[in-house]
Amino acid sequence: MKLLPAFSLAAIALSLASCGGKEGDNASAPSGEPVAAVPAPAGTTWADTISTNADGGFIMGNPNAAIKVTEFASYTCSHCKDFATESAEPMKELVNSGKVSYELRSYVRDPMDMAMALLVRCSGKEAFFPLSDQFFGNQAAMFEKIQALGDQQYQAIMSQPPETRFISLSNAAGFIDFVKQRGISEDQAKQCLANQDEVKKLAKGVEDATAKYNITGTPTLLINGRVIENTTTWDVMRGKIKEAGA
Repeated sequence: MKLLPAFSLAAIALSLASCGGKEGDNASAPSGEPVAAVPAPAGTTWADTISTNADGGFIMGNPNAAIKVTEFASYTCSHCKDFATESAEPMKELVNSGKVSYELRSYVRDPMDMAMALLVRCSGKEAFFPLSDQFFGNQAAMFEKIQALGDQQYQAIMSQPPETRFISLSNAAGFIDFVKQRGISEDQAKQCLANQDEVKKLAKGVEDATAKYNITGTPTLLINGRVIENTTTWDVMRGKIKEAGA
């Protein structure tokens, strides 16, 4: 299985500008009766309850929530960054009701995206959502550093063996220093970036999701397993979640 073409910097710049979910007529948006709130176990909140699934998703909230929101996202997608910024606090409010769970799945589109997807998995499931939000917030600074490399140096990095290329790319982009400031040691980060089993798992997740949901862009958003067409912004998605009974 061929994993992640190297891309030129120009191609990555274009991908940053062109990310966006599928367009359609919203016919798949579910609707339902109001759902009853479900209290979290004593001494906890649903927003702090994190689990994982066999599909590689990280789930915030009640694992048995009646309304299950899934987002396929890329850390190099500007629309995904906007969605993450706008949805962070209101999504936690919905999740804390126990009515809604929120699952984030990495839809890796390029080598920088892969490096970040590896690093957000490097410190346990509880750190996944905070690190994801912080990487989205760092998107502009990251891309500026990569652009400053120049295409020749970038291609040289991507020509390295698989076990070292994401380490070198992360050093160039400032990712390793970024996660060191957030409790992940340099050795730990390098181990995660060299983990080829995880690279293959993430790449396979993209293949499977594309085949199952016909994903053509990010973010792609689902409610209870159904793609919500023509929806890439939080304002629209919040309305769809409310229509589903939240």
